[in-house]
Amino acid sequence: MQYLLTIWMEETDFVPTPEAMAPWTAFNTEGVATGVLRSGSGLQPSTTATTVRGGGEVVLTDGPFVETKEQLGGYYVVDCADLDEAIAWAKKVPAVLWGAAIEVRPVAGGTDVFENSDAAGTAAS
Repeated sequence: MQYLLTIWMEETDFVPTPEAMAPWTAFNTEGVATGVLRSGSGLQPSTTATTVRGGGEVVLTDGPFVETKEQLGGYYVVDCADLDEAIAWAKKVPAVLWGAAIEVRPVAGGTDVFENSDAAGTAAS
């Protein structure tokens, strides 16, 4: 089963120096070598984000403006046997070392949006 590991952190906590990137390179290398890592990427700073809000009129706002002190810094998609294995991989994400939160969430399945919903349009389990 695939799991999404989202990395929630304060952007100012990380400066991508060669020394700081070494653990990320090791994590990526291990994930690829074991066949667990399917995709992943860091994200540009939240100042480059645009938020789309609904509820009547759709409003665009520059910036993330989500009610949190942490920003989504990046993500990984891992293919694991179960939640326990996915959590074990989440614990290896280098951002954990400085207190980042790693959310582990199962992917609904399939690669097509129609494969991921039932007739009522709700997420498939």
